[in-house]
Amino acid sequence: MSESLRNDGRVWVPQQKDDKRSPSSIPESERDYFLERKYPSFGNLVPRDVASRNAKEVCDEGRGVGATGLSVYLDFSDATRRLGRDEIAARYGNLFDMYDRITGENPYEQPMRIYPAVHYTMGGLWVDYHLQSTIPGLFVLGEANFSDHGANRLGASALMQGLCDGYFVAPYTVGNYIAEADLADVSTDHAAFGEVEREVVAGIDKLLSVKGKKTPMEFHRELGHIMWDKVGMARNEAGLKAALQEIPALREEFWQNVKVPGSGSHFNKNLEIAARVADFFELGELMAHDALNRIVRRSLPRRKPDARRGGPAQRRGIFLYRSLGVWCQRTDLAQRAADLRKRQVDPEKLQIGTQLSAFSAVCWGMWTDC
Repeated sequence: MSESLRNDGRVWVPQQKDDKRSPSSIPESERDYFLERKYPSFGNLVPRDVASRNAKEVCDEGRGVGATGLSVYLDFSDATRRLGRDEIAARYGNLFDMYDRITGENPYEQPMRIYPAVHYTMGGLWVDYHLQSTIPGLFVLGEANFSDHGANRLGASALMQGLCDGYFVAPYTVGNYIAEADLADVSTDHAAFGEVEREVVAGIDKLLSVKGKKTPMEFHRELGHIMWDKVGMARNEAGLKAALQEIPALREEFWQNVKVPGSGSHFNKNLEIAARVADFFELGELMAHDALNRIVRRSLPRRKPDARRGGPAQRRGIFLYRSLGVWCQRTDLAQRAADLRKRQVDPEKLQIGTQLSAFSAVCWGMWTDC
């Protein structure tokens, strides 16, 4: 459902845990309009990341609704009384019809049941104004770079960025780079091509040889639940430490029990998914390590801000991390984390175009069965 529904819909859950009554049977005095309660100045119009974290929080408390307990109510009864059904239909009729067709429930007559969907849990690769990364010749377009969005952004803004970069920026900057760069001819006879081909074939053979009992999608779903519950939208030190125990254990099971039917001699969708999931284990563990590292560093004592020439209150230093710019074979991730070099940068001294690289993760989908 669209975030726009919160313009007029009110989000609530029962005050008591495991309340299985229908929404119409729960009186106002026993409802918790938790966004309005916690954020009285904004109410249901808080930013979507705030609304999402709070919705997950009340569900984790056992106050979620529906058969799974993994949803909250989005109620339009007050708005319908205030504005009339025709006005609500004019504003949200297409979304209401969509919800009705999917669930068989009429949102004009009973509250919608909503839950935060898996979205982006990433920042993006650093790029300059030409959309070139810190690697010369590597241009990063659309949602894969950080330039026009925050850490978590909506699909519409990602689409906008892809269109903007693709239509108006890259055709000029990439062409300019190609025209000015001295690019040597490269052929498949180069030793690097043979080396990579052997690595890929070995990886494919390894996946096909396991012949276990669980499909790649089952492992994908289990990993998705770990990331969703402990690393994604809302996270804390205890949850991240638990994730760093669960992800390696699940990866170990994957390499002993994954089932990939078919062969590697033709297009094989199951093999493609299995290879991606194998990478997701590495990426998910690295994301958890990075998040835990930042939580620990935030708890360290910080020096007091300097007073500078009567200016405004000074911001604290920004901690920036060099990303892992090259793939490395499976090693001790604690050692990898130790290799991340921290730099404290004075924001006032940052110059446009300074090549700073920060931790980034490639966007990836996580399946949940909630």
